[in-house]
Amino acid sequence: MFCARAAVAARTPPFFSAAPFKSHSRLSVRMSSDSTQIVEHIVLFKVKPAADPAAVNAMITNLNGLISLDPVLHFSAGPISRSRSSSHSFTHLLHSRYRSKADLSSYSDHPTHLSVVGNYVKPVVDDVMAVDWIAEDFSGPVTAPPGSALRLTVLKLKEDAGEGGKNEVLRVLKGIKEKFPSIQQLTVGENFSPGRNKGFSICSIGVFKGMEELEGLDSESERANEEKDKVREFLDEVLVLDFAVAATANL
Repeated sequence: MFCARAAVAARTPPFFSAAPFKSHSRLSVRMSSDSTQIVEHIVLFKVKPAADPAAVNAMITNLNGLISLDPVLHFSAGPISRSRSSSHSFTHLLHSRYRSKADLSSYSDHPTHLSVVGNYVKPVVDDVMAVDWIAEDFSGPVTAPPGSALRLTVLKLKEDAGEGGKNEVLRVLKGIKEKFPSIQQLTVGENFSPGRNKGFSICSIGVFKGMEELEGLDSESERANEEKDKVREFLDEVLVLDFAVAATANL
C-alpha cells in the first residue's frame, strides 16, 4: 500500500536567514484545504554509503528549510523508516504539497531550492527518484500533522496493462481508505513528471495518526492482500515506503 519516515530537522537553519518567511496568516491558510485538488511531490534519495553523517544531517536540515518558500504548503524530509522493496535501496524521502503545477514549478526553479540541491543534496546522494501527481477531491489538512506517519506506494504497470488496467488499479487504490479506517487521509494519482520516475506511474500516500497505527495495518495483511490480488495482474513492480513526520514539521 503506501509511504515513509522522516526526522525533520530545524526548520530555519542559518542558510535560510535571507529567505522570505510566510506570515502567520499564510501559515494558517496552509493548515486545511477548501480546494478540490492538491499537487503531491515526492523525492526519494539514496545516500552514498560513505557519506559523512554531518553532511547528511545538513542535507535534511536545509531541505526542510524550504518550507519558508511561498509556493510550499507542506514540507517534510528525512530518513525512511521502512522499505518494502528489494530492487531499490532509497534511504531518505521528501514530501511536499502545492496548490498547483505552477506553484510546484516555481518552487523547483527557486534559487534557494537550486542552491540547496547543488550544495547539500548532490554531494551526498548517488541516486534519486521523483514522482508528482494531482490529488483530486482532496479533503482534510493540507499539512501532514506533526507526529503522523505516511505510507507511500508507487506502482509500475506492465507494458500491456493498457488504459483499462491503469483505471482498475486507480479504482482499487482509491477505495482502500473505506476498507481500512486507520487511514486518516489518502491521495491517489498518476505521475505527471516522467523525467525521474524510473518507470513508476501510479502513486499513493496514506496518512496515519502515528507509526503505531501504520504498523497496526500490517495485522490486517489478509485483507490488504485481497486488495492487491485484484490488480496484481497489471503490476510489474511495487515500491512501498514508510515515513514518520517529525513533531516539528511545518512549525
